[in-house]
Amino acid sequence: MTVVFRGRRVSGGILCVYFAVGRFRGGLARVQALKMSSSAVSPPARFDLPVDGMTCAACAARIEKVLNRLPGVTASVNLASERVSVGLASSGASVREVVAAIEKAGFEVPPRTLELSIEGMSCAACAARLEKALNRVDGVEAAVNFASERARVRYRPGIADPGRVIEAVAGAGFSARLLDEHSREEEKARKLAAHRAELRRFWIAAALTLPLVAQMAAMFGDGASHDGVPHDLLPRWLQLLLATPVQFWIGGRFYGGGWRALRGGGANMDVLVALGTSAAYVFSLAVTVGGLSALPVYFEASAAVITLVLLGKLLESRAKARTTAAIEALMRLQPRTARVERDGRLVEIDAALIGPGDVFIVRPGESVPVDGEVLDGASSVNEAMLTGESMPVDKRAGGRVFAATANGEGMLRCRATGVGEHTLLAGIIRRVAEAQGSKAPVQRLADRVAAIFVPVVCGIALLTFAGWWFCGGAFDAALINAVAVLVIACPCALGLATPTAIMVGAGQGARAGILVKNAEALERAEKTRVLAVDKTGTLTRGEPEVTDVTPLALPAGEALPASEALALAAGLEQGSEHPLAKAILRAVRNKGMALPELAGFKATPGAGVAGVIGGRSLRLGMPDWFPGAALPAERLAALRNEGKTVVVLAEEGVALAMLAIADPLRDSSPAAVARLEAMGVRVVMLTGDNPVTAAAIARRAGIGDFRAGVSPAGKADAIDDLKSGGNVVAMVGDGINDAPALATADVGFAMGAGSDAAIEAADITLVRGDLGGVADAIALSRATLGKIRQNLFWAFIYNLLGIPLAALGWLNPVVAGAAMALSSVSVVSNSLLLKRWKARPNAR
Repeated sequence: MTVVFRGRRVSGGILCVYFAVGRFRGGLARVQALKMSSSAVSPPARFDLPVDGMTCAACAARIEKVLNRLPGVTASVNLASERVSVGLASSGASVREVVAAIEKAGFEVPPRTLELSIEGMSCAACAARLEKALNRVDGVEAAVNFASERARVRYRPGIADPGRVIEAVAGAGFSARLLDEHSREEEKARKLAAHRAELRRFWIAAALTLPLVAQMAAMFGDGASHDGVPHDLLPRWLQLLLATPVQFWIGGRFYGGGWRALRGGGANMDVLVALGTSAAYVFSLAVTVGGLSALPVYFEASAAVITLVLLGKLLESRAKARTTAAIEALMRLQPRTARVERDGRLVEIDAALIGPGDVFIVRPGESVPVDGEVLDGASSVNEAMLTGESMPVDKRAGGRVFAATANGEGMLRCRATGVGEHTLLAGIIRRVAEAQGSKAPVQRLADRVAAIFVPVVCGIALLTFAGWWFCGGAFDAALINAVAVLVIACPCALGLATPTAIMVGAGQGARAGILVKNAEALERAEKTRVLAVDKTGTLTRGEPEVTDVTPLALPAGEALPASEALALAAGLEQGSEHPLAKAILRAVRNKGMALPELAGFKATPGAGVAGVIGGRSLRLGMPDWFPGAALPAERLAALRNEGKTVVVLAEEGVALAMLAIADPLRDSSPAAVARLEAMGVRVVMLTGDNPVTAAAIARRAGIGDFRAGVSPAGKADAIDDLKSGGNVVAMVGDGINDAPALATADVGFAMGAGSDAAIEAADITLVRGDLGGVADAIALSRATLGKIRQNLFWAFIYNLLGIPLAALGWLNPVVAGAAMALSSVSVVSNSLLLKRWKARPNAR
């Protein structure tokens, strides 16, 4: 195929390479200027910046003082809104210098995140080009997900803004829309309408192409003509009429997409399809118009390739839509309305209008509208949609309920504690969306290949054309083989291999109560070989309880009754906030016993408490606090060997009773540890308890390696020690004191019921408080990474085998087009097989 370019006739293949390698200077000049302008835009006269870290008026004054020292800068700080208003003179300091000055003063200008819906991407090369263009914008970090057609952008306020980001998208040849809850619905409706329009165009293309393909099949069935002259079953003028609308109307999207890609300084799949089909069509048109009946025509090839590629895109979009089914299902869970108490009566309102502190009613069979605390009533609530746990959870006064969970047979009266974006459901949706939009390290190779894929394929097609023409002498054979090379090459499969698997895997994890922060965490979890486990709240329930009350023989008479000893101990603990004190008080309340009056309370840190009850001077504390007391050594040792903490109740130095307190092991912990060990993960317990208690808990849980007497800071050091052998070490915990260790570990797991600090520091959050969730998360990561490797293998093998076969003339363009269309569909379909993955019920 030849075209006229700048007054000269040049080969279409040469023009393809000319564009793709970036040597078309004149055509790209405006784009280069736009890219340069993205980092050289003159700062606005006045702008606002958010500032983190201000705690008082002195902080605000210091920032103002620092900024007003800069040349051409006038600044005023609003402490209440935590923002600084900055005015810049045209010849003064830059925005970057302003941000640097704020950070040097000890404060932070926090980056902001926005999500964009991208239109116009047709393959992985488009996503790679757009990501490169966005990351060139000053103050912007972007990740583009071809599978979801989204871009997640982090930008520094003042240096960049959403308008500048959208301009960069437009400069790269695409269009973008900011996403929020309302625009997501619009986007969904827009995509549905576009899909229906494409489906109608496909059926029209299929109807026009079918006679051409049927003719080709009939000709193959009859064999080649004996006289060497091709015999067409359909008149060539009719073939031209059938193929022309397919080429330029149905196939117009490929010309538009290819032109935008070239104008943006790159090339994509649209360029390959447009070049390949245009070559076949233009050659056939010249033969038909010129009356060259001795030469064959390839109208069926150009029309069939376009139709098959369009079919592949339709199947691909349908399959990709299924990868986001999990997050869409979560978004549909929250009820639209709620019954709220207003002025002593129940009013049904939009659930979005509920505010913190509002009292709402959940009737039997209804869904909970927002997160809340139960005030009155008792019921069982199905939380499977959030935790993956099928058994209903009993709720009564003081219990927590969560948005979208299903109430059972009872009625609950609750007070709203988390609404809007602050519900557990909203947090899950946000986490899943962030994970689905993130990029795994394993994808880097595919991105590098996709970036140069189209130019390389154009070069191979040009060499194929030249080789066949100069060596074989048949122009039409050379042309058709070059077309086959162009249309079989597919960067789409490479671009879809990783993100589709991540999207399905993150969605399946959410269904099982496993929330992944990003794709990198999922990849690291797959390599975990050592798991460090915090004891309290992870292996155990995190709620100590009194297990034994042992009255001791008194020198002057009978031993104190167990119930009286427990009541006296609880009376002493009334003024304490220690976890052991809470366990003793809880035991008394559960028995319905009254607390005696306490006087003269005194706490001795690390030892115990003392006070006067009913005129008796009593002390309650660790056995070491009573060196002269006669304590039964065998009984004391037996209780400690069972992993229990022992406290002694004494009067005037005489021991009255021993109370044993233990944090019960979760029923599921031994099975979870055994499963992890079977998966090749060595479990190590970290605890601040004494060695005897730690050994007892480890023995009951089936853990062979433990570290006792470890402080919160020491846990992070222990993680570093475990990593010294080159192992990938994960850590699971639930408390504030676990946050440093979680951040130190290669992979951090946080229990969903734990502290906000632990959840923020962790890479993976387990909504249900169960160690079995860690085993499920590692199993999910292995399944997801397995699918990614399968996808990448087939995507690479497909191109490595398909392109040489086409270049050797062993593939007809129609067959090549069908293979290209099905390659991306096969990758997405393979990823969808992850939907079969389920969390193991017996791990709970």
